[in-house]
Amino acid sequence: MNSPSKPIYKRVILKLSGEVMGGEKGFGIDFKEIRRICEEIKEVHELGVQMGIVIGGGNIFRGAEHEGKEIDRVTGDYMGMLGTVINSLALQSVLENMGVQTRVLSAIEMKALAEPFIRRRAIRHMEKGRVVVFAGGTGSPYFSTDTASSLRAVEINAEVILKGTKVNGVFEADPFKVKSAKMFSSITYMEALQRNLKIMDTTAFSMCMDNKIPIIVFNITVKGNLLKIICGEKIGTIVK
Repeated sequence: MNSPSKPIYKRVILKLSGEVMGGEKGFGIDFKEIRRICEEIKEVHELGVQMGIVIGGGNIFRGAEHEGKEIDRVTGDYMGMLGTVINSLALQSVLENMGVQTRVLSAIEMKALAEPFIRRRAIRHMEKGRVVVFAGGTGSPYFSTDTASSLRAVEINAEVILKGTKVNGVFEADPFKVKSAKMFSSITYMEALQRNLKIMDTTAFSMCMDNKIPIIVFNITVKGNLLKIICGEKIGTIVK
C-alpha cells in the first residue's frame, strides 16, 4: 500500500450507528464487519490522528420501538445505553487484537467493564496515542447517541464529527425509497434544518451548529472512505 497523504485533522469523533455494527443484517454483532472497520480505524490511528468513537446500540436494542408497549421510554433508553456498552467492548477487543491501545469510557458507571467518563482523562488517553470509545450515550434518557457524539466532540475539542452510515451521504430524500434522489456534496446547517433532513436529531444538530463543528456524513461500509476523508478527499456530504 502506498503511503497515504498527510492527515488534515488532528482530533476527530467517529460516530458509528449500531446497524453498522450488525453488518448486512443490521442486528446482532457482525465481527467480520467490525474487523473491517477496525482495520480502517487502525490506518487512521497510525497517522497520529487522535480518535474518539461513539457507537449507537440499535443493533442490540432500540428503546423507541418499544415505547408505550411493554416498557416505558426511560427504561428503554437505559437498555439502549447498555447496548452501546456491548458494542464498545466488542470494538475495543477487536482493536486491541490488532495492536491498537483502546480505552472504553462509559457515561454510566460500571467499574468492572469500563472507566467512567472524565473529560480530562479522555483527552489524556488520546494524547498518549490511545483510541477512546465513548459508551453509554450521554448517560441520561431522552438523548440519542447522536447527541452524545456532539457533546463529546465539544468536550474534547474535536475538529469534526465523522458520521459513518450505510449511505453515501445526505440526500434530498430517502435514497432507498427514491432512487432519483440527489446527494448533497455540501450543505449548511440552516439549509439542512429548513429541508428537514434527518442528519441527526435536532438537539445534536443544534449543538454542532452552535459550536461550529462540521459534520461529514459518509458510507463507512466502503473500504478506504475513512482514511480518504482524514486525508482531505471530498467523500460524502459535509454539513457546516
